[in-house]
Amino acid sequence: MIARLPEDLLSAALALTTPRDACRAVAVSRAFRDAAGSDAVWARFVPRDLPPIAAGELAGPAPPSKKEWFLRLSDRRCPLLLADGLRIQPVPKNPLLAYGLKSMWLDRGSGAKCYMLLARGLHISWGDTPCYWRWTNLPDSRFEVAVLLSVCWFEIRGKIHSKMLSRDTAYAVYIVFKIPVGSYGLDYPPHKASIDTVAGKKIIRKVCLQSYEARHVNRQVTVPFLTPEYNKSYRLGHGRNPVLPQERTDGWMELEMGVFYNKEGDDGEVRFSLLQTSRTSKEGLIVQGIEIRPKKLG
Repeated sequence: MIARLPEDLLSAALALTTPRDACRAVAVSRAFRDAAGSDAVWARFVPRDLPPIAAGELAGPAPPSKKEWFLRLSDRRCPLLLADGLRIQPVPKNPLLAYGLKSMWLDRGSGAKCYMLLARGLHISWGDTPCYWRWTNLPDSRFEVAVLLSVCWFEIRGKIHSKMLSRDTAYAVYIVFKIPVGSYGLDYPPHKASIDTVAGKKIIRKVCLQSYEARHVNRQVTVPFLTPEYNKSYRLGHGRNPVLPQERTDGWMELEMGVFYNKEGDDGEVRFSLLQTSRTSKEGLIVQGIEIRPKKLG
């Protein structure tokens, strides 16, 4: 009976769902397949308040349909550099390399806006001091990255305005990084990750950029000052069960710093930070940026 409805009515109904639901509807019937692929549906899934995109990011022929346009905007492998804070610097040997402060894409399942605050868009304590941090380019990153040489006071901070985010959406904050062989001091003591929401709520959790086991394998040496008591304490989670990083499909690591909810009427900055100020020297971390993307709760 539903399949007999006019296509425009089916399209109007599907436009009230999500991109994921529209794709699932294709399997219902031919009428649903035609409606689910219509421009009327996919135009509703592209937010009307997209931030300004940097010139040249969408070069090339225009997508033939609204669905193809959405798929381009939701290609997480190729996020779009934003015009906000863009720095232009020619790189003749790598024309794909981009310099900027933020990139964005759409979540393919929900259509919600996602962002990465690139390393240059973050406040990194001592980040402009060459003996502590070094800025470089990597073959597997389109964006400039920060390489930690050696610090005791480790602090990375970022912020984003709530109006840039999708409304009534739960977001998680992730630091995206690599830990090469020879890194040191990133497993213990734990770091403090915090998020300050628009409503004034402070979310704090203990995190470790590297597990003891991963550090031991990467270094391939015995660390003599790690006592049995230390190891036991670490494996018990320091009594606080710190959050550990996960490997991504793109070869980078990510660590969830916390989760917050962006309400309809929120109007202000969401701030987040990662802090570890013990006397332990930290070395080797490579920071690509901090991602803010939707997270399904429950």
